Amino acid sequence: MDYSLAALKLLCVHLRSAAPTTTQNAFTLGGILFQRAWLQGVLVSTDESDGGSFLLDDGTAFVELSLSGDFRGRRLEKGMYVMVVGGYVVRAGDLPMVKVHKLVDLSEFPDRESMWYLEVMEAFKLFYQPMFQH
Repeated sequence: MDYSLAALKLLCVHLRSAAPTTTQNAFTLGGILFQRAWLQGVLVSTDESDGGSFLLDDGTAFVELSLSGDFRGRRLEKGMYVMVVGGYVVRAGDLPMVKVHKLVDLSEFPDRESMWYLEVMEAFKLFYQPMFQH
């Protein structure tokens, strides 16, 4: 993982437009090179029977979350609003997946969901959009 590449603030639907590069585990979105995605959404499925697989819904699409051993002891429940950052993985014929390396429970802050959409819009306007115009 190249941590010099920023984790892009995205909505789940944006991951469908990400294109793989010749660089191992890297993608481009409008000309921006990235490996990690920064997402927020509601846990709609929590199935730990397969080792820690969860579905995140941000209102635009679903993404599967793969949690490492660092998170296995945490209590994660359906309906929680969370922020996740992790490596993006494309899987043919399946949902996109994020291998989570940071997870924060934001359930106690009900305004975070509406603020997230504004943060993503601001990131696109200030940082990503100029890249899309070329």
